[in-house]
Amino acid sequence: MTDERSTDFGFQRVPREDKARRVRGVFDSVAEHYDLMNDLMSAGAHRIWKRFTLSLANLRPGQRALDVAGGTGDLAAGLARQVGERGLVVLTDINAAMLLRGRDRLIDAGCVGNVEYVQADAEHLPFPDSTFDCITIGFGLRNVTDKSAALASMRHALKPGGQLLVLEFSHPNVPGLKPLYDAYSFRILPLLGKLVARDAASYRYLAESIRVHPDPQSLLKMMQDAGLEGCRYHNLSGGIVAVHRGYRY
Repeated sequence: MTDERSTDFGFQRVPREDKARRVRGVFDSVAEHYDLMNDLMSAGAHRIWKRFTLSLANLRPGQRALDVAGGTGDLAAGLARQVGERGLVVLTDINAAMLLRGRDRLIDAGCVGNVEYVQADAEHLPFPDSTFDCITIGFGLRNVTDKSAALASMRHALKPGGQLLVLEFSHPNVPGLKPLYDAYSFRILPLLGKLVARDAASYRYLAESIRVHPDPQSLLKMMQDAGLEGCRYHNLSGGIVAVHRGYRY
């Protein structure tokens, strides 16, 4: 029986109140090399996954979007292009180092005037009810302590008719892929982290966090339980990644 006072931190069980601090430590450590490591870890595929997610957003000029746990701002940049000068994108992250890096990257990319930055916890988003036309969270949900609370908080911030897009690592569903993926995750990934970011432990945690994240059907039910409707998901790259969609009606 699982102790509700504890939660997962990779394969470890830690006190619930301790996970956010530990996750913050991971991302404080990897922030400087985050974008380079994303390219190396996925051989650039993360860019394709993000483009697919943005294609589902389908925002119009003048609309408002929120990127939760947005890290260095890849999704936020794409959202900003969709909403244009008259629209607004808010980039949030609980980690100050990641948010600062995201702000610098977006400014360098010319995303000024229609992007704001807020340090915020996904479980307690500081926005009024019915604020955004679309909310994205890319590779961030698995790091949240209370995923159900985060989903409910994001639903609350959506306008009626608004869409939530959850891009996250998932569970391979192609025969023979899982052992190869496991070997890569637990042997190659920490080695890359050690060589490039000087931090094998953080990348070992990231690999473990994927394995304890809910499977696609379980996450779909969590979204429905949070009050989202019309929920469905798309498997990408043999199920290594999935994009879940849900609406507030």
